[in-house]
Amino acid sequence: MNHVVLLGDSVFDNGAYVRPGEPDVLALVQAKLPKGWRATMRAVDGAVTAGIERQLARLPEDASHLILSVGGNDALGNSGILRESARSVAEVMTRIADVRDSFALSYRKMLDLLVGYRLPTALCTIYDARFPDPQEQRQAVAALSVFNDVITREAFSRRLALIDLRLLCNEPDDYANPIEPSAKGGDKIASAIAQVVAGNTIFPRSQVYAE
Repeated sequence: MNHVVLLGDSVFDNGAYVRPGEPDVLALVQAKLPKGWRATMRAVDGAVTAGIERQLARLPEDASHLILSVGGNDALGNSGILRESARSVAEVMTRIADVRDSFALSYRKMLDLLVGYRLPTALCTIYDARFPDPQEQRQAVAALSVFNDVITREAFSRRLALIDLRLLCNEPDDYANPIEPSAKGGDKIASAIAQVVAGNTIFPRSQVYAE
């Protein structure tokens, strides 16, 4: 029995945000997995990187694959930096570097626990979101690149699969609101997850050489 476990935040735990009658990410993943496979939700809406340890404590004993999407709420918790004043660009960059270093420390600590289970694991980047104000959207994408740099570096250095949600959720109707996936976006995410865990080759793949 293959058992896929979804860990993280409301990118997966999006049932409260899709329209009535539309499927959430868990239902979509289950529908796309090969016959006989199972999918379980351990992701929790609002979770941050430090909260993944609690989700891992509830990992099913027969889990065979782990898929993680987390970091968006860490970024949201630091969004106040965008409204702070500064005397120079150097001061701004120092503050951003401090945020990056703090997130990197938390994310690496969490990944140390995750890879300790020695199961096939895939990480997700933080998608670009979809804010109605163009200027706010530009700022969000630029700010999130700091967090995504941490995620991609960790994925590549640890030889983990990476699902780039920035490239998947690239249309306005992929979002139920500025920061949550719609059923359409969830369908894209679920398709990618099924590809990763079942080893299908429908999508062309990019390779990264870390050494």
